[in-house]
Amino acid sequence: MNNPTGPTGTTGPMGSINPSMSPDAERNWAVAAHLSSFAAAYVALGFLGPLVCMLLIRDRSPFARRHAVEALNFNLSWLIYLVVSAVLIFIVVGFVLLAALGIAYLVLVIMGSVAASRGEEFRYPLTIRMVS
Repeated sequence: MNNPTGPTGTTGPMGSINPSMSPDAERNWAVAAHLSSFAAAYVALGFLGPLVCMLLIRDRSPFARRHAVEALNFNLSWLIYLVVSAVLIFIVVGFVLLAALGIAYLVLVIMGSVAASRGEEFRYPLTIRMVS
């Protein structure tokens, strides 16, 4: 009898067939992709954490990779928005934009992490999709 779930018989979140990772490990990597951005965000390099996660789990978990790519795109987009806001400081609008970006960043990363921990998909708003 053929086993449709693959050689080990494990099925990950969202129905992905994944013989090398448990569903818990997939969710943990997906959460790490979102939360790792806090590690270097204070120096505007928040994209490094999701990039490392994406490279480490590239072929092992489609679910975790989708979250890592989404977090990477979000952090790269926010870096662009930060640069634009920094330039706009000279006309005072930048101060308001920087504050709004900071609050939105915190809230959205937490929302993405919670969705990943539940095994759900998450799409960040206002994100330029540069990496697929």
